[in-house]
Parts: sequence; C-alpha cells; structure tokens
Amino acid sequence: MAGHSQFANIKHWKDAKRAKKFIKIAKEITVAVKKGGPNLESNSSLRLVLEKARANNMPKDNYERVIKKASGETTTDNYDEVHCEGYGPNGVAVIVDCLTDNRNRTAANVRSYFTKKGGSLAQTNAVGYLFERKGIIAFTKDNLLDEIVWEWVLEAEAEDLQVENNTYIITTLPDKLMSVKKYLQTKGINEFDVVELVQANQMVNVNDDDRQKVEELILLLEDDDDVQQVYHNAQL
Repeated sequence: MAGHSQFANIKHWKDAKRAKKFIKIAKEITVAVKKGGPNLESNSSLRLVLEKARANNMPKDNYERVIKKASGETTTDNYDEVHCEGYGPNGVAVIVDCLTDNRNRTAANVRSYFTKKGGSLAQTNAVGYLFERKGIIAFTKDNLLDEIVWEWVLEAEAEDLQVENNTYIITTLPDKLMSVKKYLQTKGINEFDVVELVQANQMVNVNDDDRQKVEELILLLEDDDDVQQVYHNAQL
C-alpha cells in the first residue's frame, strides 16, 4: 500500500458541505435497510454505513429517522446503484459510485463532467482492474507511539499502517474491517475519522498541465448529489 493515499481522497469528501454529506449517507442507509432490513445484528452493510455516519458526526436522531422511514412499508425512497468508469486528463483512471432515483440523469451528468475536463467514460471494468477493495480505519495519533500501533496492526491481522498529518491510517482486508475496529476499541480507541470500505491502488503522477483539470473533474463529480464516492489513481 506504500506510495499512495486513499485517506486524502476520503478526507476531502468528509470535508464537503455538512448537509450534502448527510444526504449522501442517508441514501446509503436507505439502500442498506431495503436490502437487509433494519436489524443491525443481521445486516452488516447497515452496520458499516452507520460507522460512516458516526465518523462524520451525523446526529443519532437523523440516522435513526432514516432507518425507520426506510423500513416502513409506505416509503417511496428507492435508489438504484450506478457504477461508472472512465479516464480523466493524463489518462487518470476514475471510478464513480452513485445512488440515484433517475439513472438517465445521473449518467448524463457524469458523462458531461468527464467531457468538460477532457476525459471520457469507458465501459464497465475498463479501469476496475486497476483498483482493489480495502478497508480503511483512520484515527488521530494523539500521544500514541508508532511501535505500539504497529503491534496492534499485527495482532489484529490488519495489512498496513501509515501516518499522515497526525493521523494513523490502517488498511485491512474487506472482511477484517469490523474485527480490526473492535480490536482497536479494546485498546481504548473509540473516536474514528474513517471506518469504511474503499477502492485502493497504486497512484500515478499527473503532469503539471493536467493536474488542475483532474482536480476540477474530481470536485465536479463529488459535488453531484447522486455521486456517493469517487476513486482515482492520480497523485495530487
């Protein structure tokens, strides 16, 4: 995992406008409840998205209200999952995951963002092979010693540890994400910046001429209400 940082991408998304951020999380909660029901014990997807809600300081009343609404028989909130892949400037690989109530609108918007910034959409799996799904757990370093946290990483059977901007970033296999989090809680870590599954990969350098276009493309995509997450391999 050396040589790249998915945390920077996640952190940027986390710093988006508060209301928009909560709307995106509410969509994920709705989909998780409709797929697996409102019971946290039997619905691992719901448990995971609630971790994201808490990490983003979403009020408990907000997400409980979404769960209740989504589990009701009369709810009309239905979202389709739309997965887009494409190339940005400098050949940067981009994956866009969306939740939408209008697939045509979302597809048209995403396509227009790529076109405006000199990129293009591609067929499914055109760039997917460049990415690998991983779990990411991030928390503030505080007064912890790197050696101690490395011991935790090994004992919890996580994959890697990085330190960025006074933050520990632990990488796990997808099925180890929650068990590693629980292990960290036994060590007194209860405040997390990120606990979620992401697409991870080796990053590529972007030339100076295209860097701004790539950044603008990512911002356009992330600002769209239908876009839940954007993954790319640009070293920005």
